[in-house]
Amino acid sequence: MLIDLPTLALLFSAAFIAGLVDAIAGGGGLITVPALLAAGLPPQLALGTNKLQASFGSGSAMLHFIRAGRVNLRECYSGIIWTALGAGLGAWAVQLLDPGLLRRLIPWLLAAIALYTLFTPQLGRDDSHARWSAGPFFMVFGLSIGFYDGFLGPGTGSFWAMAFMLLFGYSMVRATAYTKVMNFTSNATALLFFLLAGQVQLVAGLVMGAGQFLGARIGARLVITKGAAFVRPVFITMVLAVLIKLILQR
Repeated sequence: MLIDLPTLALLFSAAFIAGLVDAIAGGGGLITVPALLAAGLPPQLALGTNKLQASFGSGSAMLHFIRAGRVNLRECYSGIIWTALGAGLGAWAVQLLDPGLLRRLIPWLLAAIALYTLFTPQLGRDDSHARWSAGPFFMVFGLSIGFYDGFLGPGTGSFWAMAFMLLFGYSMVRATAYTKVMNFTSNATALLFFLLAGQVQLVAGLVMGAGQFLGARIGARLVITKGAAFVRPVFITMVLAVLIKLILQR
């Protein structure tokens, strides 16, 4: 399908804002998926195109965090592998199974995350000791959260950030940085499945990808310069926004 230039300009703007927000706290899909649907893309094509543009955003933020020394890829190679496997399984399963069960379960988990973060002001302020070792941590959460991102998606960044903070002892800033590595992995893996199914509008996805790339760079820079005091309220706001969206969709 063809998309006119004014619509492409609006999609670029939406992706820029989404990339900015997503790099800080996740939830950029709340902006981009409705924008794609409003542009006239059918749901499956909108979801596939969203994965393309989201890969640019998460990839941009990931590269910025790596260059700033906030991410050491050697520490998360196993996480990348397990997350890719989980996302592949999720993208395959969504074509066979009804996502209704996850839609009913996820709002409760997001509500718990929002409340716990709100009433635990010290959470993620500094690095602390890890409660799980890397092997079991990345296997369990790479498979489960990766599967969820390939299968459904909303709130993926929130689940990763909370897992890194609670079980791996990362500060909120460090958790945000490593979350982008896992987000990029699951986005790129799920994208392959949508491409194979022919469910990606390349022009819209690439234009939005440019907006995502720029917005994510700015967002990642803000995370590093402003720290946890800045990330925390944005994180809680986006978790609540995803929660409300899922409840309204039920």
